[in-house]
Amino acid sequence: MTTTIAAIATPLGRGGVGIIRLSGSKAYAIACQLTGKTKFSPRLASFCRFYQADGTIIDEGLVLYFNAPHSFTGEDVIELQGHGGMILQNQLLARVFELGAQQANAGEFSYRAFDNDKLDLVQAEAIADAIDATSAAAASSAIRSLSGEFSLKINQLLEQLIHLRLHVEAAIDFPDEEDVDFLSDGVIQDKLEQTQAQIQLVLATAKQGQLLRDGIHVVLAGRPNAGKSSLLNRLAGQERAIVTEIAGTTRDTLQETVVLNGLTLHLTDTAGLRETEDTVERIGIARARTAIAQADMLLLVYDVTRDIEGGSTPIQLAEQLFGELPEAKRLLIIANKSDLLSQNSDKTVQLSNALTETSQTNNTVSTFIDTDANNGQGYEQVNVSCETGAGIENLIETLCAKVGFHPPENSLIARTRHLDALRRTLIYLDEAHEQLVVFQAGELVADSLRQAQHSLSEITGAFSADDLLGKIFGSFCIGK
Repeated sequence: MTTTIAAIATPLGRGGVGIIRLSGSKAYAIACQLTGKTKFSPRLASFCRFYQADGTIIDEGLVLYFNAPHSFTGEDVIELQGHGGMILQNQLLARVFELGAQQANAGEFSYRAFDNDKLDLVQAEAIADAIDATSAAAASSAIRSLSGEFSLKINQLLEQLIHLRLHVEAAIDFPDEEDVDFLSDGVIQDKLEQTQAQIQLVLATAKQGQLLRDGIHVVLAGRPNAGKSSLLNRLAGQERAIVTEIAGTTRDTLQETVVLNGLTLHLTDTAGLRETEDTVERIGIARARTAIAQADMLLLVYDVTRDIEGGSTPIQLAEQLFGELPEAKRLLIIANKSDLLSQNSDKTVQLSNALTETSQTNNTVSTFIDTDANNGQGYEQVNVSCETGAGIENLIETLCAKVGFHPPENSLIARTRHLDALRRTLIYLDEAHEQLVVFQAGELVADSLRQAQHSLSEITGAFSADDLLGKIFGSFCIGK
């Protein structure tokens, strides 16, 4: 970290204020040369003019100085606050480069903060998550993670794993000492099971945080003119997709991102699935099938007045359109134009009175059941009318429930890598529990705990192998 970096920290364009940030050992000297001043007081704004090498004025504004290590990056940091025009900002940045700074890479300021122990990995990631948040709940969760709440939970679990390892290592190294015979007295087992339960809770919270951050990719699929584009428009609250009575109007995929009940939905409208000789439409159908394969959640939209005929069922329609039946947890069936049915209901309905059918292709039983009675089995169907809006709220609630979205007020933002690390930690703890309870194999217990801690520490980046050994042997004194 010997170089001094600089970058424009505000969006380029026309604006009242534009900020250029510098970090590194030369930042203070560059600010002095740029302004002609000889001294800046830390954390006090100074009005200055910014000069070219020949003495002409580039711009005027404020200079803020944050001295190391009391800055975001832990280095000397200078912020130049001038006017927000693109020309002025680029001229000022070019002058800063002339004075010895280098262009910062993406995320380099945050990386230096991490490298100088000003942030851990979770907090560094939360910066980007807060900026990219698509809902108020996601932004709030990201700020809580940035403030250290998620890191605190992980660090507390790491401390528990450290102490578990200490006890196990002591029992292995001193098997003849009565006061360190922890493997057989139940102490380790109790602590291990408590840790497993706590990590399960953190994992459940992290899953909600991942949904808040990433949302879900939802694909609308079905036959032509089933109402897919109309449903997209209803969910988006605006006319995003062209809707006509002409089959095949949608020729390509159309994406729209909406936030419903706090959950971000990345919606994809697709071309109607059918056999066609139209070359353009066939390309659109091929793209539709690609989107279907990649979807987190698949909404099969069908016209209740037309698409289910001759005693066929929505399940058979799904198999016909998709080639194979998607998992129940990934498929939600949408019965559109329900306002045209005499037995209309604004809840999840059964068009065939608790229809149960056996699929001929995979020999599994698929049951349409009411949402209120859903026990996690079967395929759910929601009646809607894209024309009147009936059933849309129920659809949103059912979709949130189906993906398990119910974030608590204190939810914390999380990423896929966090979930992966927590799951691997639980796997290693399960192995440690088996080795302890079934085999009383202290060495294998210790190894599983080591791997569990290594996985958990990946979340914050807090420990390396050497750090861990130093922590273990430096904090635990056997006294013999």
